[in-house]
Amino acid sequence: MLVQLYAPEEYWNCPKDLLDAITGGCGPGGLGDYLVPDTLWGLNVKPACKIHDFYYSEMMPGTIECKEEADRVFLNNMIRIIKAVTDSKILRVLRMRRAKTYYVMVKDFGGHAFWANKNDDKNLRHVEVK
Repeated sequence: MLVQLYAPEEYWNCPKDLLDAITGGCGPGGLGDYLVPDTLWGLNVKPACKIHDFYYSEMMPGTIECKEEADRVFLNNMIRIIKAVTDSKILRVLRMRRAKTYYVMVKDFGGHAFWANKNDDKNLRHVEVK
């Protein structure tokens, strides 16, 4: 089934091989992929995760507003997928809850992944922590 998802123009124009290199799926890799699967109760939401990964790795400037937009788009795209293909009310509720959990996790704990390679080295200094 075709579902209309939102992504920046840069995502849609990115060559597939480059897109595959900079995006993964819903998990952070390794064991994290087992703990955070690409499915919500059997529904594949990997396209929403790939768009979210693209936002985190490629969209500049690296501002908190960019991160917040990426996280909101992620939730919105998961909801679009759920609503488009889920007929069962019970399954829809379960999938929506899981999607909101994924959203809260990236919102609250995705900062490290978002800020990776975005800090200007000239502004970084070592400090002693006691």
